Amino acid sequence: MKRAAFTLAGVAMALAVPASAADPITGRWITEDRDAVITIAPCGASLCGKISKFLVAPPQGVDQRDINNPDKAKRSRKLLGTPVLTSFSEDGDLWRGRIYDPKSGKDYRSVIRRTSASKLEVQGCIGPFCQTQNWTRAN
Repeated sequence: MKRAAFTLAGVAMALAVPASAADPITGRWITEDRDAVITIAPCGASLCGKISKFLVAPPQGVDQRDINNPDKAKRSRKLLGTPVLTSFSEDGDLWRGRIYDPKSGKDYRSVIRRTSASKLEVQGCIGPFCQTQNWTRAN
């Protein structure tokens, strides 16, 4: 009888935990080019990421504006603090959302996977074509 109770408890615990939940991606991350730190945090029901620090000053200095943004109303905002990751939600062992590239002013479909405690694999995609970067956790 005790054995059956332990087995039943084990099955109940296994069912209570998702089989392949995505590892959390919140925190501060250094981009592959090592030019900026992106801070990923909750924003509403999803996760977002913003430029929180420049490691290499942009061409027009730390007050660089979002001059390539297709939305003319946003071209006067500073890049520092600009959201570059938006609407990320968990999808199995991945996070899916949108990524904004301030250098081109373009927005892409994106997938993020945490490959270790200190590494993120960040993809930006147009149709079937994707470009991948590896970001490192900032201390």
